[in-house]
Amino acid sequence: MDPSGMLFTVPIAGVLALLYAFMRSSSIGKKDAGNETMREISGHIKEGAMAFLGREYKVLSIFVIAVTVALVVAYSGSTDSHALVGLSFVCGATCSALAGFFGMRVATTANVRTTNAAQKGLAGALDIAFGGGAVMGMSVVGLAVLGLSLLFIVYNGYFSTLDQTLAVLSGFSLGASSIALFARVGGGIYTMAADVGADLVGKVEAGIPEDDPRNPAVIADNVGDNVGDVAGMGADLFESFVGAIVGAMVLGALQSMNHVLLPLYIAGAGIVVSILGTFFVRTKEGGNPQAALNLGTFGAAIIMVVVMFFLCQAMLPAVAAPNITATALGAFGATAVGLIAGVAIGLITEYYTSESRPPVHGIAEKSTTGAATNIIGGIGLGLRSVAAPMIVLSLAILAAHQLGGGLYGIAMAALGMLSTTGIQLAVDAYGPIADNAGGIAEMAGLDKSVRERTDKLDAVGNTTAAIGKGFAIGSAALTALALFSAFQKKANVESINLADPTIMVGLLLGAMVPFLFSSFAMEAVGRAANQMIEEVRRQFKSIPGLLEGKATADFKTCVDISTAAAIREMVVPGLLAVVIPVAVGAYDAYMLAGLLAGVTASGVLLALFMANAGGAWDNAKKHIESGHFGGKGSDTHKAAVVGDTVGDPFKDTAGPALNILIKLMSVVALVIAPLIAIQ
Repeated sequence: MDPSGMLFTVPIAGVLALLYAFMRSSSIGKKDAGNETMREISGHIKEGAMAFLGREYKVLSIFVIAVTVALVVAYSGSTDSHALVGLSFVCGATCSALAGFFGMRVATTANVRTTNAAQKGLAGALDIAFGGGAVMGMSVVGLAVLGLSLLFIVYNGYFSTLDQTLAVLSGFSLGASSIALFARVGGGIYTMAADVGADLVGKVEAGIPEDDPRNPAVIADNVGDNVGDVAGMGADLFESFVGAIVGAMVLGALQSMNHVLLPLYIAGAGIVVSILGTFFVRTKEGGNPQAALNLGTFGAAIIMVVVMFFLCQAMLPAVAAPNITATALGAFGATAVGLIAGVAIGLITEYYTSESRPPVHGIAEKSTTGAATNIIGGIGLGLRSVAAPMIVLSLAILAAHQLGGGLYGIAMAALGMLSTTGIQLAVDAYGPIADNAGGIAEMAGLDKSVRERTDKLDAVGNTTAAIGKGFAIGSAALTALALFSAFQKKANVESINLADPTIMVGLLLGAMVPFLFSSFAMEAVGRAANQMIEEVRRQFKSIPGLLEGKATADFKTCVDISTAAAIREMVVPGLLAVVIPVAVGAYDAYMLAGLLAGVTASGVLLALFMANAGGAWDNAKKHIESGHFGGKGSDTHKAAVVGDTVGDPFKDTAGPALNILIKLMSVVALVIAPLIAIQ
């Protein structure tokens, strides 16, 4: 086959994903939203979520304009055509922002309809919640593939060399990564400020249940689920997906045009397979939602392995040649290794964070002796939990490098891990919709059976969210390595010698950055949470009859506190990731290579530690709430709530943002590589 002649099928796959997302969104919008109280509560959540997104995008638009001007000026000095990297940057940022917007709108539409469907049964509620997640997933992969493939087609016809095309195309990845970092950090700060305030004052001090309408922070807390785990996670996987494709294309250019095009074809095929996978997610009344979601995810993965085999066979040579090291079978092996590694990391994460597993039971048991032992247990589990995923990643890197003929194999492993992003993100985004559905049921005073059904969906959602975070971090490591390799080639950095003090300094500075970044994110959550705690306490004291349920809380003030804090506090951590590699690269390209190596190694480890510890603390609390070790309201439960409160910014703010940090710094380095290349 002639892959160049069939390239139009790739953007068609992107359009197909967007059409599917539109159809699912329209179907959800036609479902019954329940009684007036339910619609009113959902309206508050939707209003708060979209208001935050609007304010965040206004701030980010200033950043996008400033960076675009800087890119145009920097590249115009050397070659006029390179200034188009600014256009690529704008396109990447816009597609990422649109994906978050679409996902947020449907999530805040699906939540109340999931609640209403849960009044009749579990199967209908699962269908709506997963459908909302599918819109997010397909919007992300559709916009990524459509934007990237169209730009490649246009640039490939405009530029005289493939190197110029790919250098300019890397700006798309930079735009995606920039928006993703701000979305993750801002969303994480928002949701944690609300969650910490709601939990510490509502549960611990006032002794009222979660999602109780008497709690002034409860609407902000539900808004935060969408801001952090829908828009934030969507932007995260959008930039991982784009970064993996771009990294593989850049490294493929060292071999042949078919090696460049293969990542685009795999991404397009992954969309079709993900759509097929969504039809597997069905359950009968009384069935197991986890089994239904697993069937869709693993079913899509199995089909994708077969599809990747035929694509590699059709596009790559069967035998290696002097300039071609990645053969058809080797490239397929590398992509399959990446996909298998992603599944393995997800399962390892599930073991350490699932409510039904021994590690979480151990933390719950430690809570019987107080908050201190709960926290010590969670930290110990988090530290231990990084070992197995890192062994899996290390083996995957070695295998992919060997099978795929070098660095191209590692890049293809990253793409293989992300090849079914559409359904993986659908499963992940389903969680916050189910969580919101339970909150609406509680606030609307619906029958206990409704909350029981939504809690069953939410429990599965917590597990899928934990698996999603582990998967995102694992894919970040491989994607960052692929981008780092692409940077080496573009900057003519042949090798890294640790005996060179310049490189060692870069390595140490890079290892420091994730810790500095995490401190900014954690402290931002602390400052925002303090404001929220004071406001909730003020309302409990100053609004007569609020705790007795005879008055209405001022939800809007709490939403405004979280929004303002998130917008204000996201700026410094976000700029850190852009400014540091530019400053170090301007000094020395080899020091920048050391910096990227350091930030990747320490960032992946720290992210895994934070995500797994936070997930385990959360589910240890839920395990106690289900009736173990004293149940709700006991001293054990209060200790677990404190541990969960510590873990929340770990797993929802700093931890997830770290995997974007390492990729963004790598893609910044790739974009500036032509300007700092060793001559």
